[in-house]
Amino acid sequence: MYTIVTGASGFIGSNLVKALNERGVRKIIAVDNLTRADKFKNLVDCDIADYIDKGEFLDRLVAGDFDGDLDAILHQGACSDTMEADGRYMMENNYRYSLGILDWCLDQEVPLLYASSAATYGGGGVFTEERQHEAPLNVYGYSKFLFDQIVRRRLAEVGSFNSQVVGFRYFNVYGPRESHKARMASVAFHHYHQFRREGKVRLFEGCDGYAAGEQRRDFVFVGDVARVNLHFLDHPEKSGIFNVGTGRAQSFNELAVANVNACRALVGQPALPLAELVRQGLIEYIPFPADLKGKYQSFTEADLSKLRKAGYDAPFTGVAEGVAQYVEWLCSHG
Repeated sequence: MYTIVTGASGFIGSNLVKALNERGVRKIIAVDNLTRADKFKNLVDCDIADYIDKGEFLDRLVAGDFDGDLDAILHQGACSDTMEADGRYMMENNYRYSLGILDWCLDQEVPLLYASSAATYGGGGVFTEERQHEAPLNVYGYSKFLFDQIVRRRLAEVGSFNSQVVGFRYFNVYGPRESHKARMASVAFHHYHQFRREGKVRLFEGCDGYAAGEQRRDFVFVGDVARVNLHFLDHPEKSGIFNVGTGRAQSFNELAVANVNACRALVGQPALPLAELVRQGLIEYIPFPADLKGKYQSFTEADLSKLRKAGYDAPFTGVAEGVAQYVEWLCSHG
């Protein structure tokens, strides 16, 4: 029996493959699109049984090639570019493709764990897994939102699934194996490279009533994301849509301070508070971009009530600890 991971050479997908390997799982079929070939590097230290192109996989799945052979599908593959303007591509790639996988999993009674997104909430200030709080600001968020609605509808129609279906609304994930994402990589990734390149980190000035650098997001370490996925994989009786964040919003200032101080620690320099980092020009503020106005989430904070009620009780990594781990990884991996 095999485990399928779609988006396997991507950010969260490759971390899931590595996490599965660490618990002894080697019979993994990696599904992805390697048009951008540099993503292969994320799987170099991982063990997989086979690789299948994303364009071929769904056809083979529907044709019955995997009937009776799968333990689970961890569906992480998607276009995650929130600035993508081609709505037809986004809906075909994120919504219609996912729907085909869902139909097969329900028919074959194979667990499906899939990536949703906090982008489903849009600019609202309440981040609870309920329809009234969902209003995506872009077509990426809408593609994830629409698939979540299908999952809810199917669940309501039958009362419960014969097999597990779990959607994870990831908040701002950061950590190893995301360099291929380029401009869509995490803020932590960009802070590190900006500081190493220019000796400073730039943050946006105030907007939406927030002071400079005080916009807040729920930044979640990718290692925690992998642990949540594996927890539900171990509990196939649990289905639903769940937030995956830390439950604590932290400012971009906190993120930048953690990054700069972690970089300073690598060369034996002491940690400094925000005010001193700003005074020395190691953190500076730039005007808020006009093209992001009305499309920017100035605050996100996952409500973890539903996740905790489902039995996931492990603590989440805070920004100071997570960014320090990530900076060490980035430094050691060039």
